[in-house]
Amino acid sequence: MQGARFSVLDGWRGLSILSVLACHLLPLGPKTLQLNFAAGVLGMSLFFTLSGFLVTHFLMGRPQVIDFLIRRFFRILPLAWLYILIALLLNPVSRDAWLAHLFFYANYPPKPLIPVTDHLWSLCVEMHFYIGLALLVASLKKNGLLLIPLICLGITALRVLNNQHVSVITHFRVDEILAGGILALNYNRKLGDKLHQFMSQINYAYVLVLLLISCHPAAGFMNYLRPYFAATLVGATLFNQNTNFAKLLEHKWLFYIASISYALYVIHPLLLSTWLGSGDLIDKYSKRPLLFLVLFACAHVSTFYYEQKVMAWGKRLSKRIKLTKVR
Repeated sequence: MQGARFSVLDGWRGLSILSVLACHLLPLGPKTLQLNFAAGVLGMSLFFTLSGFLVTHFLMGRPQVIDFLIRRFFRILPLAWLYILIALLLNPVSRDAWLAHLFFYANYPPKPLIPVTDHLWSLCVEMHFYIGLALLVASLKKNGLLLIPLICLGITALRVLNNQHVSVITHFRVDEILAGGILALNYNRKLGDKLHQFMSQINYAYVLVLLLISCHPAAGFMNYLRPYFAATLVGATLFNQNTNFAKLLEHKWLFYIASISYALYVIHPLLLSTWLGSGDLIDKYSKRPLLFLVLFACAHVSTFYYEQKVMAWGKRLSKRIKLTKVR
């Protein structure tokens, strides 16, 4: 059961990064339809939901804040900082911009992100979420996680009051991650048996349609419900793993794409700024197969020969800290 559960989530992660890559690298239709924009919003909404679910689920089982932060920082920082170093050396910026990038507050005004780092706004939101959740657990232990639904609804209300359908600023976007946290609470039966049972009865197809609509800029008020549609959709497959769609999510190729998804996300804008992304319309898109090939090769090397080694160091560091505390 445990392995199957994460297979489903890996499938969603694979689909989320494919949606983001399609948004940035492929023409998805006439610009007037804004399908590229919608695909990007869809991909990030799914990604944030998965992050919120997995992080909250982890802390419910192991509410050790130091261990959590070490694991998260060793997962995010090595590749992010290496990418930032390369990107900003190739595209010089001010000292203030360097600091904003390195300490992950570049998604706030004056927003010093540049074209090759503009996607890093999402890492800023992620890091703020990790730190906020760590403070919550450090202050209130596991019971602090029960505040996630209230905080999530508060963020959505703030979005409504400020007319923020889609934003890169943390306090106008983090409800997409917090909704994943609500899903984790429900999965672990912390929100009552009735809500837990209700999730297992949801038809994912209907929710998928609602989510797709809520990702389009023309959807109006439904944009505010996007975090909850995304979490419900993921939950519908998480609670009902015997459907054909859930089994499709467990496909080995989606698992592989999910395993290198972070590197795919971080690296692709820099490759797009090179010769691989240059030229007129025909020349540019004729190079896309080569760009995808290089991107997947770089992501594979980064994931299995750099990131995993650093994450292993982080786990050993966390264990040493635990042993020191025991002594």
